[in-house]
Amino acid sequence: MLSTALTEDETRTLHENYLHLHAHPELSMAEHGTAQYIQERLNELGIENFISGGTGVVGIQRNGDGPVIAFRADSDGLPIKEDTGADYASVDTGVLADGTEVPLMHGCGHDTHVASALSAAQVLARNTENWSGTVLWIFQPGEETAAGARAMLADGLWEKVPHPQVVLGQHVFPFQTGSIAVTEGSAMALADSLKVTLYGKQSHGSQPQDSVDPIVLGAHIITRLQTIVSRELHPLSPAVITCGTFHAGLKENIIPDRAEFTLNIRTLTEEVRAQVLAAVTRIINAEAVAANAQAPLIEELYNFPRLYNDPEQTQSLAAAFGQEFGTDQVHFSPPAMGSEDFGALADALDVPNVFWMFGGFDLSNGPAPVNHSPHFLPDYIPALDTGVRAALAAIEYYVSKKN
Repeated sequence: MLSTALTEDETRTLHENYLHLHAHPELSMAEHGTAQYIQERLNELGIENFISGGTGVVGIQRNGDGPVIAFRADSDGLPIKEDTGADYASVDTGVLADGTEVPLMHGCGHDTHVASALSAAQVLARNTENWSGTVLWIFQPGEETAAGARAMLADGLWEKVPHPQVVLGQHVFPFQTGSIAVTEGSAMALADSLKVTLYGKQSHGSQPQDSVDPIVLGAHIITRLQTIVSRELHPLSPAVITCGTFHAGLKENIIPDRAEFTLNIRTLTEEVRAQVLAAVTRIINAEAVAANAQAPLIEELYNFPRLYNDPEQTQSLAAAFGQEFGTDQVHFSPPAMGSEDFGALADALDVPNVFWMFGGFDLSNGPAPVNHSPHFLPDYIPALDTGVRAALAAIEYYVSKKN
């Protein structure tokens, strides 16, 4: 059995790592300082490592013959101004691709993920007599934009390391520390983000007969898109279609010549995804024809792959979590309509993966703020304890010598 109780020095290092990472978030695919910090910590542990996908880090922790297990922790922050009041709050800024300077925050807990993984690696390093095999530590950039997993795969990730038999990952969530949520099968949604440009004909606001109004066209499109879920999909096939932005015009008495809006689409299966995307395209183009407008331009911004938890492996790890935390602290949850690019790593090798959520808050203090909120701040001491123990419980299931 692994000794999961951290020593005083290990606990101090765990907290120092978290506090440093929290105070210094970086934008997706720009995690240069974070990658350097991770490499320094892995070097201190004597773990072989290399850069992958630009700003990702892969550690290879070898300990004799045995299973090969991959464990992924994402590392990017978000363009959010932190409003937590913590004395270790981020005041860092970053620059978006268009040159805009933005505040930065670890508003989704990726700092917790990295710190927990580094600590789990440290525990394995001092427990070599109790496990055997190889653990691949995948510190992945760019999860928030779905770019990171693809970048690491394109950089030949699986050509540079032994192939794992399973890929594991976890995410801090706003429920009680010391508890774990797992989902069998489809766990998180596929996601597609689109930018749509509508072309009209500009005229004076008092002369609408001389215009093709892209604002009215956009209003009809966005309203009708909601009928896809309510009238085209089977009631038991979940999907979400959200219009997140709409931009048109410069003055109230000018009908503009174009409008732009963005869509975010969530589905749980490839079949429903294809059906919804086809319907979105059909409606956009048909409404343009009805308005006597030029054909719109539909551009893909990004998409997230499926996240499918292997049922057998999920059941096995749920039992392992039950042994670590108590069976009353392990809960089976329905699929979430949020998205993750984690699944791309295992899908590339056609091996199973398991992804779970762990609690990061003391709910006796009231409801916790949700991920991506400027107020999102896990109670880091018990949250990190939960994250480290969950990671080790899952890894131990595969590599412990008692098996």
